[in-house]
Amino acid sequence: MTILKDDANTHQDVAYQPKHPPLVKALKDEICQKPATFQFPGHNRGHLAPSSLTKLIGMDPFIYDVGEIDDLASPQGPILEAQRQAAELFGASETCFLVGGTTCGVIAAIMGTCGPGDTIILPRNCHISAISGLVLCGAIPKYIFPDYDFDWEVATSVSPTEVEKAIKELELEGKKAGAVFITSPTYHGICSNVKDISSICHSRGIPLIVDEAHGAHFGFHPNLPISALHQGADIVIQSTHKVLLSLTQSSMLHLSGDLIDREPIITCLRTLQSTSPSFLLLASLDASTAHIKQNPPQVFDNSIRLANEAKTRLKQIPGISILDSPFLQEFRLLDPLRVTVGVSGLGLTGYEATELIYKDERILPVLPGSRGITFLFTPGTCRDHVNRLISGFNNLSKNNQRKRKNQGTTNRFGVKPLMDINVKLNPRDAHFAKKKRVGIRDCLGKISGELICPYPPGIPVMIPGEVISEKALKMVIQAQIDGEKVSGASDLTLLTILICDV
Repeated sequence: MTILKDDANTHQDVAYQPKHPPLVKALKDEICQKPATFQFPGHNRGHLAPSSLTKLIGMDPFIYDVGEIDDLASPQGPILEAQRQAAELFGASETCFLVGGTTCGVIAAIMGTCGPGDTIILPRNCHISAISGLVLCGAIPKYIFPDYDFDWEVATSVSPTEVEKAIKELELEGKKAGAVFITSPTYHGICSNVKDISSICHSRGIPLIVDEAHGAHFGFHPNLPISALHQGADIVIQSTHKVLLSLTQSSMLHLSGDLIDREPIITCLRTLQSTSPSFLLLASLDASTAHIKQNPPQVFDNSIRLANEAKTRLKQIPGISILDSPFLQEFRLLDPLRVTVGVSGLGLTGYEATELIYKDERILPVLPGSRGITFLFTPGTCRDHVNRLISGFNNLSKNNQRKRKNQGTTNRFGVKPLMDINVKLNPRDAHFAKKKRVGIRDCLGKISGELICPYPPGIPVMIPGEVISEKALKMVIQAQIDGEKVSGASDLTLLTILICDV
C-alpha cells in the first residue's frame, strides 16, 4: 500500500489576520488591564483553578474565562460588532451568536415563528431539538417525509413537491402554516433543493427555517454547495463548531429577508440562552469568522483535496463502496467533505466495522450506520489521519474476505421508516399528560409518553403523542442491538417505557 506523506500540514498555511477580531481583542484588552476582580467566576481568572485540569490544558483557558464584557442578550459592544461582521460574511441581514449549540437556535426559530395551535410543516426525521421546540411553543406538527435510499438505508432530501403538497393540504382545511422547517444537509451531507422550497414558501408568505447545522461551511469554496441563506431561507441555524473553527457548543442563527419579525426570535433567544455565557465560546465564533474571511477557498482547499483522494483510494478496496450521486435513486447534491463508506460488501454492519477500525487504527467516524460509516473532513484534517483511514479499511477488507457477501438491498424495516405514524396528541399535550410505565412488549398501540432517539444522528423514533407502532418498537430494539446510544428513554435498559395515561 502506498502511504502519501503529509504535505506540510497545508491546512495550517492559511495566514491569520494581523488585526484581532472584536471579541478576541476585548478579551486581550481585559486581561492586559490586570484588574483586581471581585466577581464571577469563582476561580478568579485562574488564581485558584483545579490542578487536575490545569495539568491537562494549562492555565490559559481559566485566565481568559472572564465575566461579562458585553451582554449577549442585548449586545452593544464587541459582541454586537462580532455579530455584524459574521452577518456580512455569511450573507445574513442579522446574525446571533449561540452558546447553547444549534439546538438553542432551532428551538428559538420555531418558538419565534409559531404559537400555540399554529401548524408547522417539518420532516419526521428532524432533529430532537425541533420536537423540543414544539413542546415549548405548542405548535402542531404536520409531518412530511424525505426521500429514502433503500440501498444505503438513509433518508435523503426533502422534495419541493412534498412541501407544496403539505401546504396545499393545509389550505384545503382553511389553514396556513406558521413556518416550514427542513434539515439540509443531512448527517450524510445530502442536500435538499432549498431554492425551490423557499420559492414555494415565499409565494404563500410562509417563512422557511433551515437547520443547516452540518453546512456552516457551505458557499465558501467553488466545490461546496450553496448555503441556505443564498438560496432564500429566512432563518438558518448553523453549528459553526462542526466544520468551521469555533469551539464545541458554539453556533450561529442567521436572519434574512422581510418575512421574519426579528423581535420574537430575539426574545426567545433571551429566554433560552444563559445569562452567563462563556466568552471563550463567543470569542471562538468571532475568531472563526475572521479566519475564514481572509481567504475562504484556501481554508477548504486541503480538506476537499484530501476527501476526494480518500474516496478514490477507498473505492479501490475490495468490498468497499462510497456513497455518491450514482448510488442515489436520483441526483442529489452532496457535501464533498462527508465521506460515507459502505461495508455491506464485507458482510459487516457499519457498527461492527466501526469497532474493528477503531481497534486497528484508532479511527473515530462522525456517524456509524447499518450499511456504512460516515467520516467528516474538516479544515483540520491531516494526511496522516487519511492514511490511517485507508490502512484501516484495507485491513478490514483483507480480514473479512471469507465473510464477503452481497446482502442485497432489502431494507431492515421493509418500507420507508416512520411513514405510518399516528399522532393522537400534539407533543406539548403529550409532554404534560399523566404517564405510566409499562413493559416494552406491552406498549404497542399505546401513546408514547417519552421521546426516544438513537444518537447520533439525533432523529427521534418515538415522539410523545404518537401511537407506538411495531415498526417504531423494532427500530428502537434494533438500535440497541446494533450498539447505538439510545437517548431520551427514562429506563436506560429499555425494558419499560412511559406511555400517556389518557
